[in-house]
Amino acid sequence: MLYKGKTLKGYTLRGLDGEIGKVEEFYFDDQYWVIRYLVADTGNWLTGREVLISPYAFGAVNEKEQYITIDLTKKQIEGSPSLNSDKPVSRQFEETYRAYYGFPPHFGGPHMLDSYQDTEEWDPHLRSTREVSSYRIQASDDEIGYVNDFIIDDEMWVIRYLIIDTQKWWSGKKVLISPQWIGRISWDKSKVFVNLSRETIKQSPEYTEESLLTRDYETVLHQYYNRQGYWVDE
Repeated sequence: MLYKGKTLKGYTLRGLDGEIGKVEEFYFDDQYWVIRYLVADTGNWLTGREVLISPYAFGAVNEKEQYITIDLTKKQIEGSPSLNSDKPVSRQFEETYRAYYGFPPHFGGPHMLDSYQDTEEWDPHLRSTREVSSYRIQASDDEIGYVNDFIIDDEMWVIRYLIIDTQKWWSGKKVLISPQWIGRISWDKSKVFVNLSRETIKQSPEYTEESLLTRDYETVLHQYYNRQGYWVDE
């Protein structure tokens, strides 16, 4: 199922022996757009600690009661490697984290390759959904808006779309852009470059808060851009 990142924010995290906190944000890999960690707000339980939870520990998402089950105990999480001042996430932290839980190198099946584990220079490519949510969008001929949110697939835990708010250009119309249609991202300029013209994006199927992200809607969107749907390969 597809969820907006801001919708998942605040969902309760239910561990094997009780609640462990709430969803704060996500770290994703900017090469494959795979969710690598959920950042948990543990409230007064582990004050001052940023707790990361890998998708390997994710269970079901309950939309009605707004919670995500986590296949970990509170004791496991409390004893996990601390990320208090270790930003960005370092290779040492990732290796220690995986060894602690016994998780495989990376989450995401064929979308993730352990291609940089043995390289000398470590570049984890991890980005925060909270950080990127304010990035501007640069079309091939001009700016068109900014990143408003992310659409996350809770089966593969990948980012399927960026929700783009066009702000002043078209009375705040929102549209969806797939990460596969992005040319590049300038992290120092906080800008996402899309290889599409403003007019092409303007005429694309509109996305509203009431829109249902059905397969029919996705099919129309991909057909408009003359792109094959991600579900075909999967």
